[in-house]
Amino acid sequence: MQQGSINTSTPLWKQTNLQLIFSITLIAVMGVASISPAFPSVIKAFGIESHKIAWLITVFTVPGVVLTPIAGILADRLGRKKILVPSLFIFAIAGSACGFAQSYEMLVIFRFFQGVGAASIGSLNVTLIGDIYSGKDRAKAMGYNASVLSLGTATYPAIGGALAMLGWYWPFFFPVLALPVGLFVLLYLKNPEPEGNEAFLRYLKNAFNSMANRRVIGLFILSVSTFIILYGAYLTMFPLYLGEKFKATPLIIGLIASSMSVTTAITSSRLGRLIKKYSAPVLIIVGCVLYGISLFLIPFLPGLIYMLIPAVIFGAAQGLNIPATQTFLAELSPIEYRAAFMSINGMVLRLGQTLGPLIIGYFIAFGGYSAAFFAGAILAVFMVLIAMMMIK
Repeated sequence: MQQGSINTSTPLWKQTNLQLIFSITLIAVMGVASISPAFPSVIKAFGIESHKIAWLITVFTVPGVVLTPIAGILADRLGRKKILVPSLFIFAIAGSACGFAQSYEMLVIFRFFQGVGAASIGSLNVTLIGDIYSGKDRAKAMGYNASVLSLGTATYPAIGGALAMLGWYWPFFFPVLALPVGLFVLLYLKNPEPEGNEAFLRYLKNAFNSMANRRVIGLFILSVSTFIILYGAYLTMFPLYLGEKFKATPLIIGLIASSMSVTTAITSSRLGRLIKKYSAPVLIIVGCVLYGISLFLIPFLPGLIYMLIPAVIFGAAQGLNIPATQTFLAELSPIEYRAAFMSINGMVLRLGQTLGPLIIGYFIAFGGYSAAFFAGAILAVFMVLIAMMMIK
């Protein structure tokens, strides 16, 4: 049942509320995927050493670790729009300012402020789904949203690469699209807002007590583990492995990576139907099993074409695990604390993004790529155990 919009007879994906949330999601995943193809041009334009380009990602993601939970608390207290709309405007202004940077140091500063704007966007989008929808519609909306996210991550590198051919700065103007999105959200999003009348200290105590739940803690553990695997084993080490082991070109690596994103989009779009037959915990467990199978297979496959197999399996795992986790977390969180729940989840995702390459890289240093992928598979087994003991 839809709780926040008027016309419940309109198909879910056609409803204005959900379309606006899709646009927010596309902004949320724009920050890195759309500019990464421009990195070689940025290095050349500013004459910097190659390793320094990592600062453009680090300074963008670090603010989210600190600010995401703060933004969630404020969204519970003040309302979703009062945090989301200014965040979109900051993202647009600071992101577009990057294109005018006259030095690399200035570019890094603008990226930091863009990260400040981005901190709340990736958690408040799923918070809104939890607020507006319930039951099977909530699961279906989460699945559609995950599909949109996957399509964004699959297409943004191509768009960013095309823009970078015109000049290093062109991809950095792409975030200006967050301005009209913010305006449309302000004017047309119809969402219920929490009361926010509770005394602040009592709110913090009750929110903490609500999160001190075996299932919620289990979901947070699964979230950070998921992103350690995604950013460590898959997004960082898998492309390097393809390049070194099979001499794959960037185009081939990109196509294999896109196969994962497309599979994720297809799988997550079916979540509404799957959750009618299977519970969210069951889908999460299946997703974790698929993570383990995908990563375990990689070292044993003999040729480049076979790498499509683990990529597709990994994509199916993503399509089951992430939207099912978000759906279950939304079900466990009362509306007056939901933004805090989703923001803490967003914070642990950022933590997984940061730790993943470091942890998996440690295993490469001591045992090569095989050790790294086996470590990821073992972590997936740990996730299955956590899911069976804590959330099922």
